[in-house]
Amino acid sequence: MQLHKQLYGALIVLFAGAGVAGAQAQSGSTNQAQPPAAQQQPAPVIRITTSAPANGAQQQAPQQQAPNSAPAGQAGAQQQQAQPGQQRPMQMGNPAEQGQAPMQTGNPAQQQSQTQQQPAQAQPDQAQPGLPGGKSVDSIQMAPQQGQAKEPSTTQEGGYVFHAEVEEVQLYATVVDDKGRIVTDLPGCGRVNTGPCGVNGPFTVYQNGQPVQIKLVERRDVPVALGIVIDNSGSMREKRERVNIASLDLVKASNPDDKVFIVNFNDAYYLDTDFTNSIPTLKEGLEKIESRGGTALYDAVVASADYLEKSSSQLQARDHIQKKALFVVTDGEDNMSTESLEQTVRRLSDENAPTVYTIGILDKDERTRKAKRALQAMAEQTGGLAFFPKDASEVDEIARTVARDIRSQYVIVFKKPSSDAAPGYRQIKVVAHAPGHKNLQVRTLSGYYAGTNRASR
Repeated sequence: MQLHKQLYGALIVLFAGAGVAGAQAQSGSTNQAQPPAAQQQPAPVIRITTSAPANGAQQQAPQQQAPNSAPAGQAGAQQQQAQPGQQRPMQMGNPAEQGQAPMQTGNPAQQQSQTQQQPAQAQPDQAQPGLPGGKSVDSIQMAPQQGQAKEPSTTQEGGYVFHAEVEEVQLYATVVDDKGRIVTDLPGCGRVNTGPCGVNGPFTVYQNGQPVQIKLVERRDVPVALGIVIDNSGSMREKRERVNIASLDLVKASNPDDKVFIVNFNDAYYLDTDFTNSIPTLKEGLEKIESRGGTALYDAVVASADYLEKSSSQLQARDHIQKKALFVVTDGEDNMSTESLEQTVRRLSDENAPTVYTIGILDKDERTRKAKRALQAMAEQTGGLAFFPKDASEVDEIARTVARDIRSQYVIVFKKPSSDAAPGYRQIKVVAHAPGHKNLQVRTLSGYYAGTNRASR
């Protein structure tokens, strides 16, 4: 009996130990099947932040809310495309240089074309105020255009400013005699010391064949805003040194108060020097030579005329400059522009367009006929001159001739006819006559589109 009790107790102890061991084994198996709490994956959470995260890849998260957005891997490219101010068609200086300001053009098609063709010029920073993407072309203000006609005035610094009214047109005219010599001694009118302009004055102005009332005739050496626009294509490589010397001589022979900028162009165009009268600074801009590529002549001329127009308010307020001119040098026909010759001449027919002087260092063959026609058309429309030297050695003397021509011009202001309200082109002809002179010829703009300029379009 005692033995049975001992056996029964041993069996109870044995079964109890086995139960505890089984429970521990089951508990250890359960713990191994469950990962640590730190390894558990929480439910997806969509977060939108307004500040830039430290991880650049996470910057695309807000874009995923758009229903038609691209995957995250493509969002960066779309974000760059959404910043048009980064691609700048009118590059300031060498295209390889960073951080310089471009010269704004007025041609959206040109901007789009060059944006696609020149991805290497993308700027990572934001568009600066006053540059493409930051400046409104409607912000340009012209000369005072209110009240009655005002007399020409002299500023405290000695600058000469005539306040033309909106109903008046201001011409710059060169007078030559029958031997081609510049005439500078014709009497003026319209000021206190010269008396009013009458029908017996030295000039008669016709608009669309009808004489108009002249308000002022004055010949004075006033400062000019001058753009020097030079072909930088591959064919100009051997000519650039002489052309650069001639350009500097042009500035040296001009009014010391002139403000000059430099545009070099090949298949694109670059503002390599902004308005200045510093010879060393201009020399530096002229020496930025990369003679390669094609010839975007028309685009460069249009962009330069636009730049003069958009700068006119500042030039008048700061430097007392109203007069504008372009000096253009090339050795071939245009083969890269988005603008056509007709569009370029149309742009140069706007009110207040610059006087254009052109030099074509052209080969004597049939291929240059188109280039010669283009240079003549731009000069004749604006009252300038077109020159076709046999080689680059003659450019220097031509530049000095241009300087004399600019400094010898008359300013003629006439009143628009009261019936002159309809839009369209106005043809202009100026006739000069004076005792002691025969067969005087007057060179000025051929006509204009009333009330239009690039800055307001």
